[in-house]
Amino acid sequence: MKTLAFALVALLFALDLQAQVTVEVRLEQVQFVAKESIPVAVRIVNHSGQTLHFGKDPDWLLFSLEAADGHVVLQTENVPVQGEFDLETSKVATKRVDIAPYFSLDRIGHYRLTATVKMKDWLVDISNENPAHFEITPGTRLWEQTFGLPPADGESHARPEIRKFILQQVTYSKLMKMYVRLTDASESTVLKVIPIGPMVTFSRPDPMIDQHSNLHVVYQCAARLYNYSIVSPEGQLLLRQSYDVTANRPHLKVDATGKIGIVDGLRRIAADDFPPAPPTAPTNDSQPPKP
Repeated sequence: MKTLAFALVALLFALDLQAQVTVEVRLEQVQFVAKESIPVAVRIVNHSGQTLHFGKDPDWLLFSLEAADGHVVLQTENVPVQGEFDLETSKVATKRVDIAPYFSLDRIGHYRLTATVKMKDWLVDISNENPAHFEITPGTRLWEQTFGLPPADGESHARPEIRKFILQQVTYSKLMKMYVRLTDASESTVLKVIPIGPMVTFSRPDPMIDQHSNLHVVYQCAARLYNYSIVSPEGQLLLRQSYDVTANRPHLKVDATGKIGIVDGLRRIAADDFPPAPPTAPTNDSQPPKP
């Protein structure tokens, strides 16, 4: 009887604490392709009346993932969450992580994500009441090309590693988006998935691989607007720029030295440029009047 009473008290305490400390999971988008980064923001709200300490134990924040059919997604290892911090009462803290590398998310379908904060001092686990929902969607292959990875310094005669660039088109509701998928030659290992940007339905990409094994691609992303991007053989986005159509549409060209560049079109400074364009110097007209 005493054991039952103790269990009821513990349950009531846990329910009361869950009302004072809440956990929310937020996603920047709800559709992803397999192996794409899945950034997650976990918000912890403290109304317990006291300062709480988090991060001392490596497993203080855990994630679980379930498919729509009920099967639990295999987790290869715990998602690392770095940094200790104190959360005062009436304050909110947000931890941001990428969960994609730590779950086997190869299947197309809908998923439910739950985050659990382990309050070890109080022997209570608190999870988000409403799981975050997202979808892994298929894409359409537009182009592919194998290439040799440039040798490291001092290894000019080494046998090259063969990789593959794949341009992939994905439709999210009525929005289309371009991705670069980097794999090994057999596509058995996905090394990186890089989102490039939106695209129009009828766009046909113009891709080339340069002498350093960088992928250059130009494609139409809006009415009379083109995206020019460069991706390294390691899967890093090196450049993203926008070009307006002029007399001719922007396209790639190889010069006499073998260098690839974009010709025609007019550069437009855009908010999603990478690297970001430097700020425009103010003109005399924009200077404040002298006193």
